[in-house]
Amino acid sequence: MSVKPYPSDHPTWPRHAKTGVLLVNLGTPDGTDTPSMRRYLKEFLSDRRVVEVPRLLWWLILNLVILNIRPRKSGDAYASIWLDDGDGSPLRKYTRLQAEHMAKRLAGHDDIMVDYAMRYGNPSIASRLDMLQKAGCNRFVIVPLYPQYAASTTATVNDEVFKWALKQRWMPAIRTAPPWHDHPVYIKALANSVRDHVAEHGKPELLQLSFHGIPQRYFAQGDPYHCHCMKTARLVREELDWPSDDFVVTFQSRFGREPWLQPYTDKTLEALGEKKVGSLAIMAPGFVADCLETLEELAIEGEEIFHEHGGGTFHYLPCLNDSDHGMSVIEQIVKENISGWHDV
Repeated sequence: MSVKPYPSDHPTWPRHAKTGVLLVNLGTPDGTDTPSMRRYLKEFLSDRRVVEVPRLLWWLILNLVILNIRPRKSGDAYASIWLDDGDGSPLRKYTRLQAEHMAKRLAGHDDIMVDYAMRYGNPSIASRLDMLQKAGCNRFVIVPLYPQYAASTTATVNDEVFKWALKQRWMPAIRTAPPWHDHPVYIKALANSVRDHVAEHGKPELLQLSFHGIPQRYFAQGDPYHCHCMKTARLVREELDWPSDDFVVTFQSRFGREPWLQPYTDKTLEALGEKKVGSLAIMAPGFVADCLETLEELAIEGEEIFHEHGGGTFHYLPCLNDSDHGMSVIEQIVKENISGWHDV
């Protein structure tokens, strides 16, 4: 049997052409209007890893109730933090900047390309992988931007990547970065962020570390997320060498009626206010970029709750974003996961 040669327009890459590094965050709507919010929420809340409820029951709840009520309310919340600089979403802005800064840090390597994507919304994972592949990448390093692993975050990013890969005749080599909840560079970056705040504002009476929650049922089924969060918090406290009484760990953003990881952030802020805590600083270590859950839920709503219940000074510490502290973490994670393919 004779083998036909490649057609003239077939890609004939060298053994190792280019490597694409894709930073992936949760996602964002395209706008704050109701249709944009409905599209985003439908994609997000239809993910089987995000909502683990029998499909028929959830389809009815989602399409008949949630998507008729929540888009307007969520749109109002997004409008309170929306930017007028072209990015719109703070999450999209910071994720884009993280990719751009990472590309600059690898500027001496012409065989490495860096881009970003969103699990839900735009730019999509599939569209960015297509673009990188057409640009000559035949190897990929996927970096889900979640320090702590959860099936509803890290795993669903990887799911989407391999759904794309299933459609490829010439499938590239793919690496997915593991969680880095206890990575020394990450812990030091968080601690340095706190130190910077203390240098400017003084040490708070209490530092609250708020992580995004998940249903307790997911934890009971084996999701390591809670353990990862608690280890991150412990290591940050040890790095700062602060007494345990100066720290509190909570979980935010619960949805629905079933129990989620506790203690809850909002209820804790109420209790701390009622105890007349004089100064509180709150940070969200599980988010590598500021977004609705940090800028609206913590910095705006959280401060209102704390003050309404009698609390004193309130400070929100920004996420690592594209700061030097934050980029040192992303650079380290990328370099570790690209090792062996490139000498960086």
